[in-house]
Amino acid sequence: MKRMDKVMEAAKSMITCNETRVVQTHRILPPDLNDHQTLFGGKLMSYIDDTASISVSRFARTNDIVTASMDELHFIHPVKPGHSVCVETYVTGAGHTSVEVFAKVLGEELLTGERYIAATSFITFVIVGLSKDQTLPRIHSESNEEQMVCGEYQDRKERRLADRSANEKLVKAISILPPWISKGN
Repeated sequence: MKRMDKVMEAAKSMITCNETRVVQTHRILPPDLNDHQTLFGGKLMSYIDDTASISVSRFARTNDIVTASMDELHFIHPVKPGHSVCVETYVTGAGHTSVEVFAKVLGEELLTGERYIAATSFITFVIVGLSKDQTLPRIHSESNEEQMVCGEYQDRKERRLADRSANEKLVKAISILPPWISKGN
C-alpha cells in the first residue's frame, strides 16, 4: 500500500466528535408536561435517545444499532412550558461493538433568551451484526468540552462493565412471578 493510501485509510478510521454532532430543538407545549407543569422526564429521555441514535449512525454509518443503556442521566433544571429544549449529542468513545454518546440538554426561556443546562446524560449503543474483523472508527476530540468528556470515556466504560456485572446478579435474583402470587422465602 502506498504511503498516501495509508494516510487516507487512517483518516477514514478517525472521526471528530463534531462529525457525529446532532442537534434537535423542541418547543415545550402542554401535552409535554408532568403534574408539576414541567417537561415530563420520559419525554426528554425519548428526545435524548432519538438524537443520540443519529450520532451513532453518523459515526458507524449503520442503522443496525440498539440502545444498551442510558447512564448518569441528571435532570439539572426543570424545563417549563413556553421554553425550548435543545438536545445536543456527539460520540465520545467506542469499543469493538459499543458506542458511547454524550447528551447535553439546554433549556431556553424563549421570551428572554436566558439559556440553562437542563440535563446531561451518557447513552451506550451496540452495533448489531458487526463481525470480528470489522472495526469502528476512533473518535477525535477538538474543543475543551469534547476533550474533557472524551478523556473520561475509559473510566466510564470500566464503571459500566462493573455495573453490568452487578446488574446480572440482580437480574438472577428478581422474581418473574406475578406480584399477586406469594413468593415465600
